Amino acid sequence: MNHRRHFLRSATACIGLPFLDSLGFRRFASASAPAPAPSPKRMIFLGFGWGVTKETWFPDVEKTGSEWKLSEGLAPLQRHKADISVIQNLENQYNNEAHWGSTFYLTGANRYAEPGKSFSNTISADQVAADQFGAETRFTSMQLGSADAEKDGHGPGLSLAWNRQGKPVAGWDTPVVAFHRLFSEDNTPLTQRQAMLKQRRSILDTVMGDAKSVGRGLSQTDTEKLDEYLQSIRDIEIRISKEEQWLEVPKKQPTNPVEEPSDSLKGWQEVEVMYSLLVAALQVDATRVITYRQPGGTSFLQSLNQTLTGHNMSHYSPGARQQVSELRDRKQSELLAGLLDKLKATKEPDGSSLFDHVSLSYGSNINSIHYLTNCPAIVSGGGAGVQLGQHIVADKGTPLCNLWLTLLQGSGVDVESHGDSTGTVPELQG
Repeated sequence: MNHRRHFLRSATACIGLPFLDSLGFRRFASASAPAPAPSPKRMIFLGFGWGVTKETWFPDVEKTGSEWKLSEGLAPLQRHKADISVIQNLENQYNNEAHWGSTFYLTGANRYAEPGKSFSNTISADQVAADQFGAETRFTSMQLGSADAEKDGHGPGLSLAWNRQGKPVAGWDTPVVAFHRLFSEDNTPLTQRQAMLKQRRSILDTVMGDAKSVGRGLSQTDTEKLDEYLQSIRDIEIRISKEEQWLEVPKKQPTNPVEEPSDSLKGWQEVEVMYSLLVAALQVDATRVITYRQPGGTSFLQSLNQTLTGHNMSHYSPGARQQVSELRDRKQSELLAGLLDKLKATKEPDGSSLFDHVSLSYGSNINSIHYLTNCPAIVSGGGAGVQLGQHIVADKGTPLCNLWLTLLQGSGVDVESHGDSTGTVPELQG
């Protein structure tokens, strides 16, 4: 069909018209064309280990509201000052172990909540959002990580994401893996991929039947274990159904294609590329909920030509080690500024920017060294309708989950509480 011809349609006819610039056809076509669909809400949760340099990262507590000044550690964000808010005095009241920082970062759970167990967790804020936002996208949620995150002071766990059973949700640990999952087509013949999914379903059916057959006469503890196991099977079934739904749908490519990353990326270069992939994933609507458990310790320092380990840097004292910690803070802020640049530059069909529809949070569940109060917290983006350009000093002991509840509700997620929340952060809601 000639792409320079437009059509008028009615219930009974389709009449081709020539492209008549002189008759103002462009104005007519523009006026009669349907408006773009509203841009969807998205949520990004960025977390890092080892905390920050508390002496130079946090803004002055005496200067709050819109009259605040960026600290030395946040200085690279100056061009985005009007579009970020920093919140102080947030904490997870149950988190009393610094090396488990990211494990409970988005859940606010009590590790010892279940009697007789040394570990338990609950659902993370991103997965609450994914339950509502993930139905229409290829990936219900996207969990980015790093092969170095485990030894970079994050503690146990595969990602920042935890499901409703308090089990970790696996993610993609390198830019190469993320790139191929997002943008590379599977060249395996369709019939073969369909057969593979059918085989996986058959195996699950057999496993489910066997598991149910041993469910009678078990102790309460064994029954709970079996229930967790069965739920894991159901989760796999849901993922298979999702794969079947998207089998024949080609993967979209971003407006500015992302080149395949090198598999040798480490430290800040790895974070920079992950940020680019994150933006591209949102642009093509591959997902609407993303967590990124990013490296921030030894590998990050090595990429800055520093020889300290993440652990030694985090246990800084005035002098060389503190200077390295401050260097890392500034580089992380520089990378975050670059991400905000990309979000603002990425346009939506209605002419707005991706930034306008994203709720972004950035921080750590560790203040510094082994201090667990006053978790570093930055929010940005227009997706949750929060007040930006603010420095907020909340009451001491304000649950970090109050922030997650504020962002969830502001993004339109139907939830009344989250984790140990006691309410929202009213200063963010204006």
